Amino acid sequence: MRGCYVFAYIEKIIKSCFLNRYGGDFGDSSYLRCVNCGAVYASNFRLYRCPKCGGLLDVVVRDKYWAPKGRGVWRYASMLPLKNGVSLGEGMTPLVKSNLGENLYIKFEGANPTGSFKDRGMALGVTIAKESGASKVVVASTGNTAASAAAYAARAGLKCYVVLPRGNVARGKLIQAALHGAELVMVSGLFDKALEYVVTYGTKYAYPLNSFNPWRLEGQKTLAFEIYEELGCPDYVIVPVGNAGNISAIWKGFKELGELGLCKKLPKMVGVQAEGAAPLATAWQKGLKTPFFIDEPETVATAIKIGKPINWPKAMAAVRESEGFFTTVSDGEILKAQKLLASKDGVGSEPAGAASVAAALKLKLSGTVVAVVTGHALKDPDVVEINAKEVRNAEELVELLER
Repeated sequence: MRGCYVFAYIEKIIKSCFLNRYGGDFGDSSYLRCVNCGAVYASNFRLYRCPKCGGLLDVVVRDKYWAPKGRGVWRYASMLPLKNGVSLGEGMTPLVKSNLGENLYIKFEGANPTGSFKDRGMALGVTIAKESGASKVVVASTGNTAASAAAYAARAGLKCYVVLPRGNVARGKLIQAALHGAELVMVSGLFDKALEYVVTYGTKYAYPLNSFNPWRLEGQKTLAFEIYEELGCPDYVIVPVGNAGNISAIWKGFKELGELGLCKKLPKMVGVQAEGAAPLATAWQKGLKTPFFIDEPETVATAIKIGKPINWPKAMAAVRESEGFFTTVSDGEILKAQKLLASKDGVGSEPAGAASVAAALKLKLSGTVVAVVTGHALKDPDVVEINAKEVRNAEELVELLER
């Protein structure tokens, strides 16, 4: 027993030397590590960038273990920095065997409470905001983040501010954010300008819930856990890439399964971007180590209409480590995939979500492929053409039905 006490004392001393103390909020259950220089810091809910080099931070959960219990995101509490928190029943989304490919599966994140994958991260992010004592949260958004943040903030009793690029957010997502009581702030420019305002000013007055906050991304890694439980580890996971946090979070989830000896062979991560908004895919194809930033991205897939993704270091690392790659699809291919996905599989996707399916159809990868469909079709209904036939009486209806 004496040896145990000695070991605990030594461990305590090592931790005090090892961690840069910027204040801790969750004890020793987790810590932060810079993805750029490797510096480590005690867990701190308000530390978003490395004080040494300015790099992005990653949450490292100590003593994690595989013990799923319950349902949804909090089913994986033993793998998360928090064991319970705010919830709207997010997670446990359908994994649909597609009719569009022999070994293609659709992970339909549109089945989350507000209709997108963002709900996984908000369950963690809003919980941490509340536990930190914050009364307000703020996000920049192309729409899905706004809707999710507004809903989860309402659930937690927090005020929510969303900063949106005027004229570049689908109406369905605007309606959600407004309905949940968020304060909508419109700015000139695209998403990158909105995010700049949040980083520069919003963080001073409210708790930020964009993906530069590493705590929010922790919830999104649970998508990997769900795929593993239902399918095992696939050969490829295709993810639409906008601000580039989701692909890195999903890869992190699979890596953690590998560390625990559960995934013997990890999947290759494939990041897909629209041709007119492809800063990472363009850089990858050119052999560049940094993004080919775009000032004015253009695509019908508004959720990934981002020219300067803040999480690019994490995304490029995820693709490189997994031996995957980035690719592009045209708006035409996205809209075609959206229609096929709905008509052949019964899955209604917003354009950005259908980008992963468009890539799967284009690439024809061998092995088991999971395409992550990030949002529901009702998020962005204006892009869908509706063709209706008019009948003037019962006879014309019968004639139509008999064809």
